[in-house]
Amino acid sequence: MVVLAISLLLGWLLDLCLGDPAWLPHPIVGFGKVIAACEHRYNRDAHRKSKGAFVVLTLIITTFLLTALLNYTLYNIHDTLFIAFNAITVFFCLAGTTLIHEVRAVFLALDRSLDQGRQQVARIVGRDTSELSAQEVRTAALETLAENLSDGVVAPLFWFALLGAPGMLTYKMINTLDSMIGYRTERYRDFGCWAAHIDDIANYIPARLTALLMIVSRKGTGVGLFSFVYRYGRQHASPNSGYPEAALAGILNCRFGGPHYYFGQLFDKPYIGYNDRLLTTSDMHIAIRVNRITEVLMVALTALMSFFNPLVHLLNC
Repeated sequence: MVVLAISLLLGWLLDLCLGDPAWLPHPIVGFGKVIAACEHRYNRDAHRKSKGAFVVLTLIITTFLLTALLNYTLYNIHDTLFIAFNAITVFFCLAGTTLIHEVRAVFLALDRSLDQGRQQVARIVGRDTSELSAQEVRTAALETLAENLSDGVVAPLFWFALLGAPGMLTYKMINTLDSMIGYRTERYRDFGCWAAHIDDIANYIPARLTALLMIVSRKGTGVGLFSFVYRYGRQHASPNSGYPEAALAGILNCRFGGPHYYFGQLFDKPYIGYNDRLLTTSDMHIAIRVNRITEVLMVALTALMSFFNPLVHLLNC
């Protein structure tokens, strides 16, 4: 479908040029406010797991149905409206440019002082950063860059290729639910377990596809990286996050993982890789280059899939 490919390219170019401007209202922020309100109302007293399941399934299904109805309506009114809506959806759902800017800012802040590096990395990670060393700050930033290449770029594009704008926005709802309530802490263990499991399912293929594209982006290092990712990708506490992180650790020949504090609780994550060398600014530049090439490859793959996927045609026609 040509109009979908045009929408994809326009939205991607907008993200490349603008990132996520602070002055622009963001629909994912709206998702967050709705989730927070539901969590505040229902995450209490008994039956928290069933209440969490109700909230998660209601928000996911509602997001898909409303977006699919809007998409269908715009398509039947005029192609221009359809293209504009899908391009804006792609723009808002991609986080590649913003993430790269944030990770670069962490390394630049760390060059000024450790405290500034800790403050900057706290913007993009959920762990406690107050006691991190300079090495741990750099590691946290690069881990986040790899993980969010999957969550913020490849997975949204994968679901766009599969189900168009409704699939992309529904994935972002799933991912936002997981990022807000999908933790194994006392507060969220029951209420957020459905959010965490559904997010695992939604990211299963994209996470492995991300690792594959990262390896392809570093042509000539394939066989060793494949075995490295196969070995270490499965050792992560998450069934998905370990694959892109292992791919980047293999590319950089470094070590990720280890124990971290989240919400005051210690989580002893396994290590990914074995070379505990010091990370440098040049590693950041290599990682950003890998991210950009992977993003280009995924955009091209998504554009190709949009021409041949019958589900997208069914939803939009």
